[in-house]
Amino acid sequence: MIDKGVTTFMVLATSLVMLMTPGLAFFYGGLGNKQNILNIMMQSFVSLGLTTVLWFGFGYSLCFSGSFADGTDLFGIIGNLDKAFLHGITPKTIMPGKAFPEYVFFAYQMMFAIITPALITGAFINRVTFKAYVFFLIFWQIFVYYPFVHMIWGGGLLQHWGVLDFAGGIVVHATAGFAALVATIYVGKRKGNDHQPNNIPLVAIGTTLLWFGWYGFNAGSELDVNDITVAAFINTDVSASFAAITWLLIEWNTGKKKPTFIGLMTGAVAGLATVTPAAGYITVGSAALIGTMSGFVCYQAVEFKNRMKWDDALDVWGVHGVGGVFGTILLGLLATSAINPGTPDGLLYGGGFVLLFKELVALLAAIIWASSFTWGMLHAIDKYVRVKVTDAVQKSGLDLHIHGETARVI
Repeated sequence: MIDKGVTTFMVLATSLVMLMTPGLAFFYGGLGNKQNILNIMMQSFVSLGLTTVLWFGFGYSLCFSGSFADGTDLFGIIGNLDKAFLHGITPKTIMPGKAFPEYVFFAYQMMFAIITPALITGAFINRVTFKAYVFFLIFWQIFVYYPFVHMIWGGGLLQHWGVLDFAGGIVVHATAGFAALVATIYVGKRKGNDHQPNNIPLVAIGTTLLWFGWYGFNAGSELDVNDITVAAFINTDVSASFAAITWLLIEWNTGKKKPTFIGLMTGAVAGLATVTPAAGYITVGSAALIGTMSGFVCYQAVEFKNRMKWDDALDVWGVHGVGGVFGTILLGLLATSAINPGTPDGLLYGGGFVLLFKELVALLAAIIWASSFTWGMLHAIDKYVRVKVTDAVQKSGLDLHIHGETARVI
C-alpha cells in the first residue's frame, strides 16, 4: 500500500539528487577556464538526457532485476532484462518491501546513474573530444557502473556477502574517482598556463546545489522516513561542515597561507563524498570525526597528486576517489547497530574485522575494475574516434571549436 508521506519524501529526494548534476556543471564550469565553460557544463548536462535513455531501455533492469540468492542474475555480477523498458511496471506497482511506487525508485536510482560518470569529467577538462566523451559515458555506465550497482545494491554477489554502502562510497565515488585518475593519465597534461578558475561565484552556486542535493542523495538512500533517515541527513551536513573548516585551516596555515573560498568549498565537497558510504550507519559524533579526517586526508591526496604531476584538473581523484575509499574504510570502523539495527558493528564498536575486511575487498575490486576498464576503453575508443583534442584546439578553446558557442560572462 502506498504511503503518501514516504512517497512525497522520495519524490523530493529524487528531485534533490537530480539537482546535483546541474550543480556539478556549475561547480566544474566555474573552475575551468573561460574558453571551455560550455564544454565542461555540457558534459554534465548531456548525461541527464543520455543516461535517462539508457536507464529506461535496459540500465534499470540490469541493475535491479534478478538476484544472486535465487540464481536469476548473471553470477551475481549483473542483473537480467526482465524490467527492460519498464516491462511489467506501472504507476501502481509498489516497490517490493517499500511503501512507494517502483516508478519513484526507478527515477531515484536514475539520478545516481546520471551524476556518477559526470563526476569523472572534472579530471580531463579541456582535453577530450565531445564525441569520444559520449561513447565513454555509454560504455562506462554499462560495464562499470551497472555491475557495481547490482552487486552492492541490486541483490548481487557483494550485497549477498554483506558489503555495505549506504549511498555510494564504492558504487559512485570510488569507481568514478579512480576512473578519473586513469583518464587523466591517459589524456596527459593540459597545454598552456591559463588554468585558474574563471568564475568563483559560479563555483559557489554549484557547491550550494551539490550540498543541498546531497541531503536527498544520503537521507533518501534509506528509502523510508524514520530515525535512520534523520541520522543520514544530519550526518551529511556535519561531515561537510567539519571538512570545510578543516580544509580552510590547513590551507590557511600551510601552502598558500591564505583562507581561500575555493578551498572552503572543496573541503565541503570532500566531507560530503567521504560520509556518503557511512551516512546511515554512524553516530553524529562519528560524522564530525569523518568530516575532520576527510578534510585532512583529501587535502593531502590533492597535494600528493600535485607532487606526482597528475593533471587531474578539478581534483576528482583526491576529493571523490580518495574520499569514497576513506569513507568506506571508516564505515568498517565506525558503523554501529545503535544507529542502524540492521548493520553489523564496525571494528571500533566491537564488531571485529569482518565488516572492514568485506569493505576492503569490495573497494579493491571496484578500484581495479574501474581503473583497468577505463584505460582499456579509452584505448578502444581512440581507435575509432579521436579521444584527445589537438593542441591547437586545446589552446583556442573547445567551446567555439566543438560546439560553436561561447559563454559570455557579464
